[in-house]
Amino acid sequence: MNPSTLTPSHTQRPLLLPSSPFHSRRRRFRVSLPRCSSDAASVPPPPPPPPHRAPKDLQGIQVLVDKLSPPARLATSAVLVAGAVAAGYGLGSRFGASRYAAIGGAVALGAAGGAAAFALNAAAPQVAAVNLHNYVAAFDDPAKLKKEEIEAIATKYGVNKQDEAFKAEICDIYSEFVTSVLPPGGEELKGDEVDRIVSFKNSLGIDDPDAAAMHMEIGRKFFRQRLEVGDRDADVEQRRVKSPVQAFQKLIYVSNLVFGDASSFLLPWKRVFKVTDSQIEVAVRDNAQRLYASKLKSVGRDINAEQLVALRETQRLCHLSDELAENLFREHARKLVEENISVAIGILKSRGRAVPGVSEAVAELDRVLAFNNLLISFKNHPDVDRFARGVGPVSLVGGEYGGDRKIEDLKLLYRAYVTDSLSGGRMEDNKLAALNQLRNIFGLGKREAEAISLEVTSKVYRKRLAQAASEGELEMADSKAAFLQNLCDELHFDPQKAGELHEEIYRQKLQKCVAAGELNDEDVAALLRLRVMLCIPQPIVEAAHSDICGSLFEKIVKEAIASGVDGYDAEIQKSVRKAAHGLRLTREIAMSIASKAVRKIFINYIKRARAAGNRTESAKELKKMIAFNTLVVTKLVEDIKGESTDVSTEEPVKEDVTQSEDEEWDSIQTLKKIRPNKELMEKLGKPGQTEITLKDDLPERDRTDLYKTYLLFCLTGEVTRVPFGAQITTKKDDSEYLLLNQLGGILGLSGKEIVEVHRGLAEQAFRQQAEVILADGQLTKARVEQLGNLQKQVGLPQEYAQKIIKSITTTKMAAAIETAVTQGRLNMKQIRELKEADVDLDSMVSENLRETLFKKTVDDIFSSGTGEFDDEEVYEKIPSDLNINKEKARGVVHELAKSRLSNSLVQAVSLLRQRNRQGVVSSLNDLLACDKAVPSQTVSWEVPEELADLYSIYLKSDPTPENLSRLQYLLGINDSTAAALRERGDRLLDATAEEEKFVF
Repeated sequence: MNPSTLTPSHTQRPLLLPSSPFHSRRRRFRVSLPRCSSDAASVPPPPPPPPHRAPKDLQGIQVLVDKLSPPARLATSAVLVAGAVAAGYGLGSRFGASRYAAIGGAVALGAAGGAAAFALNAAAPQVAAVNLHNYVAAFDDPAKLKKEEIEAIATKYGVNKQDEAFKAEICDIYSEFVTSVLPPGGEELKGDEVDRIVSFKNSLGIDDPDAAAMHMEIGRKFFRQRLEVGDRDADVEQRRVKSPVQAFQKLIYVSNLVFGDASSFLLPWKRVFKVTDSQIEVAVRDNAQRLYASKLKSVGRDINAEQLVALRETQRLCHLSDELAENLFREHARKLVEENISVAIGILKSRGRAVPGVSEAVAELDRVLAFNNLLISFKNHPDVDRFARGVGPVSLVGGEYGGDRKIEDLKLLYRAYVTDSLSGGRMEDNKLAALNQLRNIFGLGKREAEAISLEVTSKVYRKRLAQAASEGELEMADSKAAFLQNLCDELHFDPQKAGELHEEIYRQKLQKCVAAGELNDEDVAALLRLRVMLCIPQPIVEAAHSDICGSLFEKIVKEAIASGVDGYDAEIQKSVRKAAHGLRLTREIAMSIASKAVRKIFINYIKRARAAGNRTESAKELKKMIAFNTLVVTKLVEDIKGESTDVSTEEPVKEDVTQSEDEEWDSIQTLKKIRPNKELMEKLGKPGQTEITLKDDLPERDRTDLYKTYLLFCLTGEVTRVPFGAQITTKKDDSEYLLLNQLGGILGLSGKEIVEVHRGLAEQAFRQQAEVILADGQLTKARVEQLGNLQKQVGLPQEYAQKIIKSITTTKMAAAIETAVTQGRLNMKQIRELKEADVDLDSMVSENLRETLFKKTVDDIFSSGTGEFDDEEVYEKIPSDLNINKEKARGVVHELAKSRLSNSLVQAVSLLRQRNRQGVVSSLNDLLACDKAVPSQTVSWEVPEELADLYSIYLKSDPTPENLSRLQYLLGINDSTAAALRERGDRLLDATAEEEKFVF
């Protein structure tokens, strides 16, 4: 069995039993238990004192032994033995009539006397124990026993304290005392138990092993008491009502303190009761915590240094760690603060008060701050090491107000303290420091605290500002900025926040003034006066007018443009003019507001145009947008400006064109048509405005695409579908081009961008037909005339037409050149002829093909059979003509030369064996050419005679001395051999000719 005795867990069954059955049977001393006066309210009343120990009576021989001193008892024993021997000897002599009978009688009665004497002496320890029992029973407080008196009792009866009976009585007395000292039931330890037990142990003179055995025996009684509870229901009820402080835990804790370091081997808790080290540690820790916590109850908000020193000593005596002691002290301090906070919250939330008692709540918070300052002063004390652990600032973390559930209550208190601090119209420095401490105690975030302070301070600042303005103090101040800064300093108010408050006040005043829909002169004067008094910068004033007056103006503008093309009448014009000038908006702001509303309408037209199914439907939506711009937006702009000027008939998109572009306007037919003439202008009226455009709302590509869509519509006309899939194009009207010009203005296209669109379409049309004409890439005289007529028909400028023609011919030529290079039909001579004809080979032939062409050219040089190799030609001119990297080209040459040199030798020998003298000479020339590119070492061959034959044949080919000498070196032929070969050269030639003749 391993009962869990030390951890108060719901899943483990504690070893301890309820105290009532056990305490009703055991004997107890009457022990006075002094209590602290501060604990009287929280600790239950003490149990009734135990009954006195009943005195024991001496019986039989014990009465005689009690009256005899040890010497008298010894003399009496001797007399009894001697008298018995003498009587036996006399009786034996008398009745036995012989000497042997007399001796036998003496022995028999002597033995009986000895037994009586032994019984007399053996009763002494028991008599001493009874007297010790009666002596102790006579004391109301056994702790008053003295060691000398107990030793005197043992001496009186001549017994040793280690005598079994006497020792048993001492152990029983000690056990009863320890049992009586330990608090019964759910009572807490009082802290004096260890001192009383140690003092009583010393008074009894009991040895530590015997005393420890009594502690273990008390533990066994608790254990047996646990086992005696056999009824399940009774056991459940017992566990429900038992005290959290288990008796067995208290026994372990007190016993370990009594015996100190020796408790590890004197008190075998683990072996006897099958408990673990962690369970013992829990027992010691929990009881030490409870004992220290009970001492903390006497500590109030007026704590002093002596109490802190006493608490530190109590912690040491309780064997409590610094960490746990610190936590307990902080928890106790937090609970004291929580009491004040609860009272303060109750005052503020009291419904029985007509006015919340802010001052009373603040008084409670002042007590909290005073207690917090006191603890901080102790933390900074020079003797802080002697004080209880945990002394420092108070925190509510971990307590009732440590979570988010009560954060609103703490904010309410903080707001009340800020309000009280500003009740005098200024914020004192000490109050500011107190607020910082209060924020730390409450655990409020910096932003939360600043928000509360800002809210309260803003109200006070606004109140003082209104008072200063109404009394004229602010207006009469020499420096209004200095006055406002001084006010901010008194309230510790952020000047930036004050500026925001000034802006809010100005906006409220402005909203009130524009309630009638316009600002009169009085309103403007009042706003100017307010602005000067509050030192509001001009940008903020403009922003306020833009937001407030602009919102009103925006509403009127939206109503005006919502009326549509037919609804923009004189009444609406009047309201727009009134709003634009009555709200005192600048022309730029009014135009910005109108532009924003108008551009939204334009975007809606654009979306519908893009969603249309075909070009004709898209053009219709764009027409509607152009009409809206002409009939509504143009009038709106004139009303905002307060003027009705005739818009110049000159198209605005032509303003930024250059002279070259101006020529294009005269040449491209579609560009000519968008220029309005007088007759068309009189027919269509004046064009629309171009100040509000979509230039910043749509990308350039989208705007040009929309313009191109309408331009194509102008070119093709309106297309109508008829049954059987046919299409009918209605007659095109040149007035569409004027609308196209207006569309360019709405889209915000510049003259250059418009020219690009028209020219792009002209180029596209010209290219499509030119590619048909130049299908084979050949440009003849007839085709040139045909392309010229096409250019005039399209209206494309000459330079752009030539670029397109060149592009087409170049593309066709590039394909042909690339094919020729791939098939090996193009050499360097032809390449140079093409370059002289200004053909851009770099764009026509890829770099890889040009490198391939270079490699082929070098390979041709090494296989030409001439033996020539021009460094400048190969390394400089050819790479330059082909526009390839010269270093890379040099590497290609070296690589080819090395591979071709050995191949040339092999080929020369092969031709020698075939009797092909001319082929031998050509191969040897190729070998010399490779050697000129990359100088080589003497070659090796398996048949030296064949090398000599090669030299002989080359010798008769009339070579240059340099080539002959270099070939002699490469073939490894010495001078003597070379001379011999020269002498017999003719003979070898004749023999060879005969052999050839014979062969044929």
